[in-house]
Amino acid sequence: MTAEPTVIVRDGSHGAVFEIRVQPRAKRTAILGVLDGKLKIALSAPPVDGRANEELQRFFADTFRVPRSSVHLLSGEHSRNKRIAVADRTSAQISSAIASLLSQ
Repeated sequence: MTAEPTVIVRDGSHGAVFEIRVQPRAKRTAILGVLDGKLKIALSAPPVDGRANEELQRFFADTFRVPRSSVHLLSGEHSRNKRIAVADRTSAQISSAIASLLSQ
């Protein structure tokens, strides 16, 4: 029996921090799975004028039920690989929410 891949989430000074890999210009915004400890996300927005980053912030705010201002892009503004922080949430809370979403 193999273990399910997991997303590495840590507590940081900005809240719960984790890494993602984005796939812009998808049909819809959704979680695709886990790749090398990173959450893989399809984004419906194109990577133009920061629209993909805005869509990512909106998606995580809705997903984790926090205000958009609580979702911070720590690194990777112009990259497919990004570091995200969710303020007001612990790593345990975010890990649990991600595990729940991946099991659906």
